[in-house]
Amino acid sequence: MPTTLQSIVFPLTQDPDVLPLYADAETWSKIGGRHVRLSENAHIDTVLSRSSARVKSGERVSYASYFNAFPAAYWQRWTVVDRVRLTLRTSGPGTIIVYRSNAGGVQQRVDSQPVQGAGVESVFELPLTMFSDGGWYWFDLIASSEDLVLEAGTWTTDAAPVVTGKLSLGMTTYNKPDYCVATLANIAENPALLEGIDRIFLVDQGTQKVRDQAGFDEVAEALGEQLQVIEQGNLGGSGGFSRSMSETLEREDTDFLMLLDDDVEFETESALRALQFGRFSREPVIVGGHMFDLLDKPVLHAWAEVVRPDPFMWGPSFEEQHRHDFRKRNLRQTKWMHARLDADYNGWWMCMIPKRVIAEIGLSLPVFIKWDDAEYGLRAKAAGYRTVSLPGVALWHVSWLDKDDSQDWQAFFHTRNRIVAGLLHSDRPGSGQLLQNSGRQDIKKLLNMQYYAVQLAVDGMRSVLRGPDGMHDDISRDMPEARATAKDFPETRVYRPGDPETPIAVGGRALPLIDEPEDSPKGLSLGLFTLRMVPKHWRRASAEADQRAPELEYSKRDALWWRIPNHTSVIVGAADGSGKMWYRHDRAKFRRLLRESRALSRKIEKDWDRLAAEYRAALPHITSVSEWRKTFDGR
Repeated sequence: MPTTLQSIVFPLTQDPDVLPLYADAETWSKIGGRHVRLSENAHIDTVLSRSSARVKSGERVSYASYFNAFPAAYWQRWTVVDRVRLTLRTSGPGTIIVYRSNAGGVQQRVDSQPVQGAGVESVFELPLTMFSDGGWYWFDLIASSEDLVLEAGTWTTDAAPVVTGKLSLGMTTYNKPDYCVATLANIAENPALLEGIDRIFLVDQGTQKVRDQAGFDEVAEALGEQLQVIEQGNLGGSGGFSRSMSETLEREDTDFLMLLDDDVEFETESALRALQFGRFSREPVIVGGHMFDLLDKPVLHAWAEVVRPDPFMWGPSFEEQHRHDFRKRNLRQTKWMHARLDADYNGWWMCMIPKRVIAEIGLSLPVFIKWDDAEYGLRAKAAGYRTVSLPGVALWHVSWLDKDDSQDWQAFFHTRNRIVAGLLHSDRPGSGQLLQNSGRQDIKKLLNMQYYAVQLAVDGMRSVLRGPDGMHDDISRDMPEARATAKDFPETRVYRPGDPETPIAVGGRALPLIDEPEDSPKGLSLGLFTLRMVPKHWRRASAEADQRAPELEYSKRDALWWRIPNHTSVIVGAADGSGKMWYRHDRAKFRRLLRESRALSRKIEKDWDRLAAEYRAALPHITSVSEWRKTFDGR
C-alpha cells in the first residue's frame, strides 16, 4: 500500500496574498534585473477546495510552488525513499507536464501526458537518484478548449518507513489563548493529521487561561483524550517546551515531538509531511519548519539558519534568504532555493524532534527564552543528529519587525544565553570573536543612550560568571527582575498619543529617509567613528534629570545607530508604533556601564576555558528530566 508523503493542497482563506505559495503564474520575464510576472493565470477564485483547483480554458498554471512542489534533494539525502510517485486526478481536457530542477535551478522536462474526461488518474514514476546537491519535482497543468480541474494529487512511495510511531505536539503559551484555540480547532478539522497524533500537550504558563477562552470547550470535546492541558508557572519557552519533552518520553506510541509556538497560524499539512519525513529518515533527524510572516504572508523569515563560528551568532546562512517575498520571486525564479541548504538548528516556532534524540541528549537548557533552540540544534549535531529545515513544512508566525527585543527586558537573555551557548559549543579559543562582537553591540547601545539594554547585558554577564548550578533556581526570577530594572531607566517609558507629559522636540521632526541610507560606517570608518564618539560621550557633562527638551524627533526607521550618537537628547518612535521614547545622555550611566561591560567581558574571556569546562560538565545534569521535574514542581 503506497504511503502519502505530500498531498497537493490549497488555501481556503480566500486570501490572494498566500496563493503564490501554492500555485505559480505561468509566464515570467526578467526586466531590468527584476523578475516580473507577465500573466496571472492562477487566481484565488480558481481554488475549489482544500485539494482541488481550476485551470481556465487556454491557460497554464505551474505548481512549482513552495507547498506543492516536491523537495527531491532533501528526500534523497536524508531518507530511504529512492522513488516517488506523483498521482493526479483531473477532469477536463488538457496536458500535464512534469519537471525537475537541478541544484543550479535549471528547469528540465521529465514527462508529459494528455488528459481528457472526468476523474482521470495520471501516474508518474519519478526516481530520486540525481538530486545529491539540490533540485525539485513539480508539474504544470495546461487547459485545452475547456477548463481543466485538478481534483486531487499526491506524492507517494512504496518504500517501507524506518519507524512507524506517532507524533505528539507540544504547544507552549503565555496569554495567547485565542491563538491556541484557533490552532487546536485547525488540527481538529484535519482527520489525517489526527490519525497520526498521539498527544497534544498544551503547556499553559499564562494568567489568561486557554481553558477560559471562548470555543475551548468545543475543541477540547472534539479532540478528546488526544488533548492534554498542563498548567504551570511561567518558565518561558525553554520551560514550556521542556515540559512537552518530558511528557513525550512517557508516551509509548510517540516517536516524534513537534514543538509549536502559540502566536501562529498552522498549515496542518506541514505536520503530516514532517512526520513522514521523520518516519522515512535513515537516521533520526530534527525536522524544522519554515516561518512565514503572519502579517505579510508570502514573506519567508529564513530558509536554513546556522550559527557562525567566529562571532558565534545565529542567522541565515546567506543574506538572500532573509525576508524572501514569494510575490516577487517564486520557486522557479529563485536559483538558490534549488540548492540543498543544510541548517545547524531550526527555530522552535515549529520543530519536530525524534523522541530518541530527546532521550539521548536531554531537554532544553533552563534559559527561559533565546538560544534554547539554537543550542539544542548544536547539541544534537555534536551527538551525531542533524537538523533539516524542510521546504514545504511551515507556518505563519507574528513577525519581529515591529519589535526590538534586543532593547527590552529580553536583552538579558540575548547576552547571557549566547555566551552560555558559546561556552558549551564554541571551538574557538578564548570565545573567538563572540565577546568582541557582544562588546561592540554594547558600545553601540551606549552611544544610542540605550542604557537599560546595556545594564541587562551586564547583568547577563554576571549571571554567566556565577556558573551553571543556579540556572534552574533563577529561571522563574530572571524575567521579573529584568523587567523590574526598567524603573531605573526613563528611556523605557513609552509616551502615547494624548499623554500631556510627552516631550516636544525643539528642532521638530527629522526629515524621513525615502531611500535606504548608504552612509553607514564600515571597516576603518567604523573604527574611526567609534574612536571619535566614545570619548565625546565620556566627556559630555549631562544627566538625564537635567534635560528639559529633546533636540529632534526621529521615527524608529530613521533612528540610525550612527546618527543618534550625535545628539544629547532625542525622541524616537517605539518599535511597535505605539508611541515615543525619550533617549537622554547621562554621563554617569555611560561611564559606569562602559566600565562594567568591558571589565566583565575581559573576566569571561580570561576565565573562558574554566567556565567552558564547568558548563560542559554540568550540561547533562541541568538538561536532565529529573532536574527539570524539580523546576516544574516549583523546586
